[in-house]
Amino acid sequence: MSFEDDLPPASVVDLAFPLAGRAVPRDYMQALHAALQQELPWLAQESGAGIHPLKLVQGASAGPVSLLSQRTRLLLRLPRARVGDARLLAGRTLLIGEHPVQLGEPHERELLAHATLYAYAVAAAGEDEVVFMQTVAGELQALGVRTHTVCGKRGGRPHEGQTLTTFSLMLHALSRADSLRVQEQGLGPHRQLGCGVFVPHKSAAAVGE
Repeated sequence: MSFEDDLPPASVVDLAFPLAGRAVPRDYMQALHAALQQELPWLAQESGAGIHPLKLVQGASAGPVSLLSQRTRLLLRLPRARVGDARLLAGRTLLIGEHPVQLGEPHERELLAHATLYAYAVAAAGEDEVVFMQTVAGELQALGVRTHTVCGKRGGRPHEGQTLTTFSLMLHALSRADSLRVQEQGLGPHRQLGCGVFVPHKSAAAVGE
């Protein structure tokens, strides 16, 4: 369920870049983050910025690499004041691991207030799901957000020589204001590793993905 656009614009937007490339490492996020920081030195200090996970070709991973499709986009969630700076990435080539990927001209996507949100990964302090959900509840309370939560699969991603534990997470029955607040603020740390970045979703079925 989505809502009419009767709220003030969100403080952040998604900037979507077309990608021209063949593949990226299977565990690409750390390398992607490093490549973006090299091109955008201010990114490290921009706590409100996030990097969406890439949508890769399903079932087409070969060994340590995953294939890009022509529809894959690099989405950066950025404060509005940084959009112009990030547009300078257009035409540049990022080296993600050993794989070159060229960025095309981007376009802005406004955040949409939606009753159901989903994050493919939210960073956790450990592998205990109960502790994770208690932490999530505390963060939501601090944000003043009322919602129903559904925890999904546990996962992990490389980070500074270790494995960062993550869980997928669904939030539903959100108010319009709360939906935008969660998308603006995210949950948990490591937003620039694709963690805690929420997007609208139509069904709670995706929590198992």
